[in-house]
Amino acid sequence: MTSAIVAVDRELRKKLCAIVTQKTGIQLPENKSAMIEGRLRKRIRAVGVPDVRTYLELVFEGGQLATELPHIIDVLTTNKTDFFRENAHFDFMTKHILPKHQTRRALRFWSAASSTGEEAYTTAIVFAEYAKRQPGFQFTILGTDISSTVVSKARQGVYSRDEIVDIPKPMQDDYLELGHSSDGRALARVIKPLREKVKFAQMNLTAMPYPVDKNMDVIFLRNVLIYFNDAMQRQVIKAITDHLRPGGYLIVGHSESAAATDPRLTQHAAAVFRKEAV
Repeated sequence: MTSAIVAVDRELRKKLCAIVTQKTGIQLPENKSAMIEGRLRKRIRAVGVPDVRTYLELVFEGGQLATELPHIIDVLTTNKTDFFRENAHFDFMTKHILPKHQTRRALRFWSAASSTGEEAYTTAIVFAEYAKRQPGFQFTILGTDISSTVVSKARQGVYSRDEIVDIPKPMQDDYLELGHSSDGRALARVIKPLREKVKFAQMNLTAMPYPVDKNMDVIFLRNVLIYFNDAMQRQVIKAITDHLRPGGYLIVGHSESAAATDPRLTQHAAAVFRKEAV
């Protein structure tokens, strides 16, 4: 490969990364080029072009940016999640948040980086279990994510048997229906009454203001701030805090506590913050 071709490849990648950062806030440094190319290959195969350079030329010089950008964001977005991930946060809700909730109204929960839905459905299971012990307890759950692909998967509520291993067996029995795909894969689906408690929508955290209720009781914003620069972290935290009711809780990833710098927030546990009345 000539130095001229290498330079073209580098400039096209930089242009792509700049646009993705502008649209999503996600930082894609130069040392991530191998990861970026690897993730783009799925889209390259779908479009039917031979390599990354040809694909990026199609995007930027062939007038396909508007068409391809949603697909690019889908493949470049990290969607690592699990049921009961960072379980201490669910324990905190059960022990400290739910008992204080007034049952005359539904508790409002928002999973603000919901990926394929495991976090939102875990919360639904935790809340349903609490409702067994607390008659009259009601809740609503919203899950949002920038990727329309993962939002679509979340709405289906269908997971492989490997993906549900962290759900305790009694909860699997109560809240999942087991079955198989048309090609014989063992699957599990969240039961309909629980799926109906959880709504999903595509939403970009860097596109403010958010089309979301302003009086959320609990917001999970976990393991997404690490992909933003400091300025964007501050903007997102402020916007998210605007959507918490006074006394509501924001819970971030365990490595993200330092980013929760809004003056309205006070820390109550590891990565757990409460919005104080102002």
